[in-house]
Amino acid sequence: MNQRQENLFEQLAHYRSELLHFLEHVSEEEANIIPTGFHNNIRWNLGHLFLDQYLWIEALTKEKDAELDVFMKWFGFGTSPNHFDKETPTFEELKKYLARQPDQVKERYGERLAEEFPPIDMGMQTIEQVLLRTIFHEGLHFQAILTIHRFLN
Repeated sequence: MNQRQENLFEQLAHYRSELLHFLEHVSEEEANIIPTGFHNNIRWNLGHLFLDQYLWIEALTKEKDAELDVFMKWFGFGTSPNHFDKETPTFEELKKYLARQPDQVKERYGERLAEEFPPIDMGMQTIEQVLLRTIFHEGLHFQAILTIHRFLN
């Protein structure tokens, strides 16, 4: 892995750490409230972030991860907390998934960042390009989480 790729994983870990640090100030109750005018809550945003990174990698590599199928029904595009059931990961569980994800992605894909695949959306054809896109996506959802939290307080 070259220095640029190491920097990418440092950024993934750093931005995720910022999100997790902020979540220390969010209660389980707050995480589950859907404020008036919003479609989702903080908990949904966390599950969506976890899922999204893997879905984009899966879309690129065509390597299916059956474990993600269940996350799709709760956190996939177009879902909401109305899709939650007793099996849906809790706020605390989602924070643990998110904390482990950067290392898991690095371990699983770190040596494959430059591997080329047929292009998908926006011309992305490497895992490195997909991860850059997921950093942007995480920032959007972090802002949504901040907005929901501000609205609740």
